[in-house]
Amino acid sequence: MRTRLLAAFLLVAAVSAGTTSALTYREARNALLKTAQDTAVSTFREQVQQTAFGLPVQEEGMEEVLRDLARKGKPRPWVVFAEYGSVRASSGENPVSTVITPGLRRAALANPYGSFERVVKDGVPYLTIAMPTVFRTGPYDTLPSGLVLYAVMRMTDEQINVDALLTAARDGALPGLAVALVPGLIAARSVLRPVRELRRAARSMGSGRLDTRIAVRGNDELADLADTFNESAAQLEDSVHELREAEARARRFASDVSHELRTPLAGMLAVTEVLDEDADHLDSDTARAVRLVSAETGKLAVLVEDLMEISRFDARAAELNADEVDVAETIRKTLQNRHWTEDDRVHAELPTGIRARLDPRRFDVVIANLVGNALRHGGAPVTVRLRTGERPTGTPVLITEVADRGPGIHPDSIPYIFDRFYKADAARTRSAGSGLGLAITQENVRLHGGTIRAGNLPEGGAVFTVEIPLHAEETTA
Repeated sequence: MRTRLLAAFLLVAAVSAGTTSALTYREARNALLKTAQDTAVSTFREQVQQTAFGLPVQEEGMEEVLRDLARKGKPRPWVVFAEYGSVRASSGENPVSTVITPGLRRAALANPYGSFERVVKDGVPYLTIAMPTVFRTGPYDTLPSGLVLYAVMRMTDEQINVDALLTAARDGALPGLAVALVPGLIAARSVLRPVRELRRAARSMGSGRLDTRIAVRGNDELADLADTFNESAAQLEDSVHELREAEARARRFASDVSHELRTPLAGMLAVTEVLDEDADHLDSDTARAVRLVSAETGKLAVLVEDLMEISRFDARAAELNADEVDVAETIRKTLQNRHWTEDDRVHAELPTGIRARLDPRRFDVVIANLVGNALRHGGAPVTVRLRTGERPTGTPVLITEVADRGPGIHPDSIPYIFDRFYKADAARTRSAGSGLGLAITQENVRLHGGTIRAGNLPEGGAVFTVEIPLHAEETTA
């Protein structure tokens, strides 16, 4: 932006300096030439009018008269030529001039008061003047005598002065542009300083410092922009503060509710366990009601535990108790403890020898939530694959994939699949659970310093990929 401002400023300065120099040069040149021209023409006219010529004109004695006229030339000496019929004479060496043009000769015959023109011959400028001699037959009437006198004057000095004017105009424009660069830099600095401050302030706000403000200077448009930025920043700070307070209240509410529900739920679970044991001795309707209460109470207990886990993540109270483990064996235990390996619903591709520093309990939650989610919402068989890889930065990572054979995830739901309480009903065969499982899974993966992403396989079905930094080198079992 600085370059564009300076370029525009210098362009305006160059146009202004060039236009001023051109106009000044033209006026000075015209004035210089006009002064020399007018002096020469008026002087030659007077001298011709004061000189008496006897007719018919004879060559004898004519050259002396012409030399006398030439000596009286102003502003510098002339070379005078005379033409009368076939008679040709001059004050110089040649009786005929090569500078006088046919056009000037015709103009001399047509205008009794004389004519002139400027001619350049072999690079030398000349002023040529034609003055016919006439007889006055009345106050306003004249009769041409046929004798025409011509004065030829070199304009070398005027040309030197004109060239000097051109050089001065050109040489004066370049320093003028250099001088114009200084106010251009000052103007660019005064314009760009608020813009740079605005950029720094915007970057500071983007990094989380919502109390950033800009100093307002002056009363121009840039000052209005700074004032508007400050007002917008203040409003944004207030809005974010209110949102943070509302979010904190919501988190405290969820945490308090889950803690308060924990004790009565423990009692309800104990009662439902007793009722489940006696359900076979009850009538069918009562038994069905007891089993329904027991199932829903279990779901409520899971929801409360999930809420408490989310509350710990929000409060940054979740801890990672990492240990070096055999990853394949850890996943195998997770599947066996939930009896997912007793049928063909879950297939595991677990190469041996991969060890990593993990929190076994939290990694168990990650695998259990992903496989359980695939079994509930996807389609069997579910495949769990384990491998290692590298990030673009060269960091080795542990990669775990959980894929199903269901209808997959709707593209519109992928950006929100890890949001709390989000259920992609349209993309699944059914909608069960609280919607907190994947959110808890993501938090556990983040606690390990890893990432998780969701997508769809080309052949159909959803796939969840977990990448966790591999802190221990692979060993062969």
